[in-house]
Amino acid sequence: MLTPTAVRSASFPRNAVQPHRKAVHTGHPAADIIELMGTVMPFTRNAEIYGENEPADYLYKVISGAVRTYKVLVDGRRQIGAFHLPGDVFGFETGDEHTFSAEAITDCRVAVVKRNAVMAVAARDTEVARQMWEITACELRRVQEHVLLLVKSAQERVATFLLEMAKRAANGAAVELAMSRQDIADYLGLTIETVSRTLSHLEKTAAIEVPTSRRIVLRNQSALNRLNS
Repeated sequence: MLTPTAVRSASFPRNAVQPHRKAVHTGHPAADIIELMGTVMPFTRNAEIYGENEPADYLYKVISGAVRTYKVLVDGRRQIGAFHLPGDVFGFETGDEHTFSAEAITDCRVAVVKRNAVMAVAARDTEVARQMWEITACELRRVQEHVLLLVKSAQERVATFLLEMAKRAANGAAVELAMSRQDIADYLGLTIETVSRTLSHLEKTAAIEVPTSRRIVLRNQSALNRLNS
């Protein structure tokens, strides 16, 4: 367990922001506070950030890189619940323990702050409290959309995933994927072979172009949207 020890030994300032640090602005003051009040920690590729059933004492914000949350099922299969990209806040739980594990997909930097410190600020600042609720509601909406995604056909799942990544990317027409084909398969509830076949089919129909394994250009978003509807 790399992270719990590292987090427990980190120094977290009390009731104060760090003015020398420039936050990755997300449009959510609460998300910026998580970065400013917390400690930014580096994680190498595939390093664990927190484990399933560990105490959910901290909140996290991706500064750079990408993070996946996942659960290993009883039959040994891995189900990825979400991908978190720069600016995303994660680690929210309804209980006292994490229901998923979190790992760095790539080398990344993550701001870590004690949950009770953020809640204390939210109790004093109604705008921060409102933004925390909005972030939480956004995460809940992503979970609901992911559940609905898993009942679609393979082609619909892949199209929906590409549109989601394009929406979150700086350049919506071209997607640079941090995650592997196996990650995508485990997120979509498909096999890696099915994901590869579906991408090849979408490329043959000119809906997408795949210059490299990690770069996908959306050439016909209307066609993808029809599959997503």
